[in-house]
Amino acid sequence: MKLSLSRRLVLHAFLSATASMAVLSPAAAFELAEDGKLTVAFTGDMPGSGWQDGKMIGYDGEIMQRIADKLGLKIQPALMEWSGTIASVEAGRVDVMLGTMGWTEKRTKIMSLSEPIHYFKNGIMQSSKTNWDKLSDLEGKKVGTITGFSFVPELKTIKGLELSLYDTSDAAVRDLLAGRIDAVIGDPPVVSYAIKQNPGWNMHFLAFTDSNPDFPLLTGLGQVVYGLNKKNDDLRQKMDAIIAEMWTTCEMKAIGERYGLSADVWYVPAGENFRAGVDRPADYKLPSCATGG
Repeated sequence: MKLSLSRRLVLHAFLSATASMAVLSPAAAFELAEDGKLTVAFTGDMPGSGWQDGKMIGYDGEIMQRIADKLGLKIQPALMEWSGTIASVEAGRVDVMLGTMGWTEKRTKIMSLSEPIHYFKNGIMQSSKTNWDKLSDLEGKKVGTITGFSFVPELKTIKGLELSLYDTSDAAVRDLLAGRIDAVIGDPPVVSYAIKQNPGWNMHFLAFTDSNPDFPLLTGLGQVVYGLNKKNDDLRQKMDAIIAEMWTTCEMKAIGERYGLSADVWYVPAGENFRAGVDRPADYKLPSCATGG
């Protein structure tokens, strides 16, 4: 089964590479977990993140690598399950986490969240024999998702839905392919990439067509962000300035196209901007990069 980079290979690659990392002088005197290095928690799920030849790869990962390079910092990779990434940031064991994480107001209470690096709509990974694209389609179904995902409480309120929680996308998809569950609600880029790489699965992904205010995390506009410890808000601001520049030049889209994220849906915010007046000023506008730059 091929879903993401082999965790064993990723682990071997970054353990080997970190032994020879040279320390560069950081661009600013940030309070880092390890001097001169940006310690990054990531899941290794492609197309979001991976580690290869001493650098981060994947959409989230390549942008993070670009940020670290511009800050004059070497990345110290910290591969872990999704459920451990946010806790590691809160405890200060890592400086920043990534993993196609969606912005939520709840997460602003425990972390400093970056500018968005792309947008998304949640949806349903399912057999190609079905065409479920509404919340009501999940009623009475066996559904799998990942422990710690923000929309888990919303899924639990859907009538008759039997929810199974998994530590990894791989485990959830294995149960879907085996027929033990009917659908998976996962990271849209991750499941879309996996389906594209494995046509023999006979699976497809359909985004929710609902726009239900009672289910804002499942059906609303998603913003993928990085999470940092609140004491490192100065680092977050430096990162945001680099991200803003990448939006202006449409470098975000140039990177995304290498990982199958070429449609405007990933780069043009379509939906309510929940951040304005929460962790951004009331007049905050989301960045955008449409076709043609």
